[in-house]
Amino acid sequence: QVQLVESGGGLVQPGGSLRLSCAASGSRFSLYAMRWYRQAPGKQRELVASITPGGSTNLADSVKGRFTITRDNVQNTAYLQMNSLKPEDTAVYYCNAWTSIVQVPVGGVWGQGTQVTVSS
Repeated sequence: QVQLVESGGGLVQPGGSLRLSCAASGSRFSLYAMRWYRQAPGKQRELVASITPGGSTNLADSVKGRFTITRDNVQNTAYLQMNSLKPEDTAVYYCNAWTSIVQVPVGGVWGQGTQVTVSS
């Protein structure tokens, strides 16, 4: 039911910043836990950050102190603010939504992904 569209990726130098956006439509955004994953070429997809409907957040150890996940329930959008970017942050970043309130696919609903490249 919910549909996710990601934006904000691009090329940035080490130490730079990007903000990714995940715009949701077609459902009640406030009922969903939102998560950001990333996948680099040849590597497994990893969970980067999550935020509950109540606003509680969790971050992977590799991005703590650098990344922040937020949500705007009026705009139906989740964000991933990425600061102090490193080359190892280079990956395709995916937005994911999950809830137990309404029926969703196992594993949640996924966006199409947006490429983040950190390079000099």
